[in-house]
Amino acid sequence: MKKIMKSTLLLLGALVMFTACSDDRDSNPTLVQPDSFVLNAPAFATSDIDLASSTAIPFTWSQPDYGGFPVAAEYQFQISTTGNFTTSVEEAIADETGETVADYALLEDVFTECKGGILAAHIAKALQQLEKWPEGEVPASQVVYLRAVAKAIGAQPVYSNVIKLDNVIPYYVELKDAPIVLWYLIGNCIGDGSWGNSPDNVGTALIPLLPDPNAEFNKVDGTGIIVYAGYFPAGGQFKLVKVPGSWDDDKQMNFTHVKGSDGIVSDEENHNIGILNEGYYKIIVNTEKNEIEVTAIESSDEYGTISMPGTYQGWNPAENYMTPMAGARVSEWMATITFDADANVDADEGMKFAADGAWDTNWGAEAFPLGIGTQGGKNIRYKKGTYTVFFNDILGIYYFIEQ
Repeated sequence: MKKIMKSTLLLLGALVMFTACSDDRDSNPTLVQPDSFVLNAPAFATSDIDLASSTAIPFTWSQPDYGGFPVAAEYQFQISTTGNFTTSVEEAIADETGETVADYALLEDVFTECKGGILAAHIAKALQQLEKWPEGEVPASQVVYLRAVAKAIGAQPVYSNVIKLDNVIPYYVELKDAPIVLWYLIGNCIGDGSWGNSPDNVGTALIPLLPDPNAEFNKVDGTGIIVYAGYFPAGGQFKLVKVPGSWDDDKQMNFTHVKGSDGIVSDEENHNIGILNEGYYKIIVNTEKNEIEVTAIESSDEYGTISMPGTYQGWNPAENYMTPMAGARVSEWMATITFDADANVDADEGMKFAADGAWDTNWGAEAFPLGIGTQGGKNIRYKKGTYTVFFNDILGIYYFIEQ
């Protein structure tokens, strides 16, 4: 009797489990690929839209139907002056022959709700990228076409209907390449070793990798090859972050991104990059592919100070010292500097980097704002402006970032 009761209970339990699993499957929604979604035509579509006097242009739209349930999506806008959306600005820039002509641009603004204001400055920049107006020849009015694109995990991009803005008033924008994307080293062997991840920790707990002057950088998104060289103790651990203050997975790189390196290990929990043997290492990062390479190098020179003598201060190597990045055996330095005028090439003006308050060891090169200084090299031809300056004394790489 006990065996019969036991078997009956097992059977009833199995039926309950089967029913529960069946109900669970029925209640689980299935993601559906939408065909489109609605971008609402604004009331001002036929009115004058003066980009120079506007801050943001508001729009609303509906969420794509991913199967009758809410889905977290990100939204951006594409802009065109022809109503065609076949060739992007990025594709045109990538064509080194110059034969590809863009008919739309992707605006920088990203939204997570079904409403938002597109910055007028971003629209003006995109129109300049498409039309390439010479300064002084910008039209009084421009017809503009817009559509939104939605992106969600597990689905293909979805495009809205196209709306027309009849009277957009543009202005001239001087186009520049996207700024080079920097990443920062952080760890128990980096700077003061505190793992302090905030903008205020740049130079103390965060050390930037510098652009490789011999590399080409993507003009649209600023990705390319960045490097660092310095001393690492045995057992030191570090990783890289893209945005100081953020630990988001898409804004950091660790051991899982390392390609073809020896003498390093990963901890089991955080995938930090660990150094087995003390010494000097060069870190090479491809920010387009999110790949890291760690290479042991030879280096023995260490300097107590680095200064920035030049025309602007009378060529005195015992003044205008840079701030050393925190930590032992410093190899990277930073400073903020203002030049009141361009260096005069004809007068052989410029500046250099000098070690230990003297001229015995100095680095120079004509390139600006990025270059590789060599011993006794030529004067760096600086331009008028205020800059944050980084210099790595092992690599000789310097980088002036205008403020």
